[in-house]
Amino acid sequence: MKNLTMTIAAIALATASFTTLAATQVQSAPANSQPIGVISAQAGSNLTSLENKLAAKAEANGASSYRIISASGDNRLYGTAELYK
Repeated sequence: MKNLTMTIAAIALATASFTTLAATQVQSAPANSQPIGVISAQAGSNLTSLENKLAAKAEANGASSYRIISASGDNRLYGTAELYK
Protein backbone atom coordinates (compact mmCIF):
# COMPACT_ATOMS: atom_id res chain seq x y z
CA MET A 1 0.00 0.00 0.00
CA LYS A 2 2.86 2.35 0.82
CA ASN A 3 4.44 1.68 -2.58
CA LEU A 4 1.15 2.44 -4.32
CA THR A 5 0.83 5.75 -2.47
CA MET A 6 4.41 6.71 -3.32
CA THR A 7 3.88 5.80 -6.98
CA ILE A 8 0.71 7.88 -7.24
CA ALA A 9 2.44 10.83 -5.55
CA ALA A 10 5.41 10.56 -7.94
CA ILE A 11 3.13 10.48 -10.98
CA ALA A 12 1.17 13.48 -9.72
CA LEU A 13 4.35 15.50 -9.16
CA ALA A 14 5.81 14.54 -12.53
CA THR A 15 2.59 15.50 -14.30
CA ALA A 16 2.35 18.82 -12.47
CA SER A 17 5.91 19.82 -13.31
CA PHE A 18 5.48 18.77 -16.96
CA THR A 19 2.38 20.88 -17.45
CA THR A 20 4.04 23.98 -16.03
CA LEU A 21 6.86 23.72 -18.58
CA ALA A 22 4.61 23.23 -21.60
CA ALA A 23 3.89 26.07 -24.00
CA THR A 24 0.40 27.53 -23.61
CA GLN A 25 -1.91 28.14 -26.55
CA VAL A 26 -3.27 31.72 -26.63
CA GLN A 27 -5.94 33.42 -28.75
CA SER A 28 -4.06 36.71 -29.23
CA ALA A 29 -0.51 37.95 -28.86
CA PRO A 30 0.43 38.12 -25.14
CA ALA A 31 1.04 41.69 -23.92
CA ASN A 32 4.40 41.10 -22.22
CA SER A 33 5.86 38.59 -24.68
CA GLN A 34 8.13 38.89 -27.68
CA PRO A 35 7.48 36.94 -30.90
CA ILE A 36 10.35 34.51 -31.46
CA GLY A 37 9.33 32.79 -34.69
CA VAL A 38 6.82 30.80 -36.68
CA ILE A 39 6.49 27.01 -36.89
CA SER A 40 4.48 24.71 -39.11
CA ALA A 41 3.25 21.14 -38.77
CA GLN A 42 1.14 18.58 -40.55
CA ALA A 43 -1.03 15.97 -38.90
CA GLY A 44 -3.87 13.52 -39.44
CA SER A 45 -7.42 14.43 -40.23
CA ASN A 46 -8.45 15.89 -36.85
CA LEU A 47 -7.68 19.26 -35.35
CA THR A 48 -6.55 17.83 -32.00
CA SER A 49 -3.62 16.00 -33.59
CA LEU A 50 -2.55 19.19 -35.36
CA GLU A 51 -2.79 21.19 -32.12
CA ASN A 52 -0.71 18.56 -30.30
CA LYS A 53 2.02 18.65 -32.95
CA LEU A 54 2.16 22.45 -32.90
CA ALA A 55 2.30 22.44 -29.08
CA ALA A 56 5.19 19.95 -29.12
CA LYS A 57 7.12 22.02 -31.67
CA ALA A 58 6.48 25.22 -29.69
CA GLU A 59 7.83 23.61 -26.52
CA ALA A 60 10.84 22.19 -28.37
CA ASN A 61 11.64 25.71 -29.62
CA GLY A 62 11.54 27.16 -26.10
CA ALA A 63 8.31 29.11 -26.46
CA SER A 64 6.27 29.98 -23.40
CA SER A 65 3.14 30.41 -25.53
CA TYR A 66 1.99 30.05 -29.12
CA ARG A 67 -0.89 31.22 -31.28
CA ILE A 68 -2.23 29.15 -34.16
CA ILE A 69 -2.49 31.50 -37.13
CA SER A 70 -3.65 29.06 -39.82
CA ALA A 71 -5.01 25.57 -40.25
CA SER A 72 -6.26 23.95 -43.44
CA GLY A 73 -6.51 20.71 -45.34
CA ASP A 74 -8.91 17.92 -46.22
CA ASN A 75 -7.55 14.46 -45.46
CA ARG A 76 -4.35 15.81 -43.92
CA LEU A 77 -4.26 19.04 -41.90
CA TYR A 78 -1.53 21.66 -42.13
CA GLY A 79 -1.07 24.51 -39.70
CA THR A 80 1.23 27.32 -38.62
CA ALA A 81 1.69 29.00 -35.27
CA GLU A 82 3.51 32.10 -34.04
CA LEU A 83 5.76 31.54 -31.00
CA TYR A 84 6.18 33.90 -28.04
CA LYS A 85 8.63 34.03 -25.18
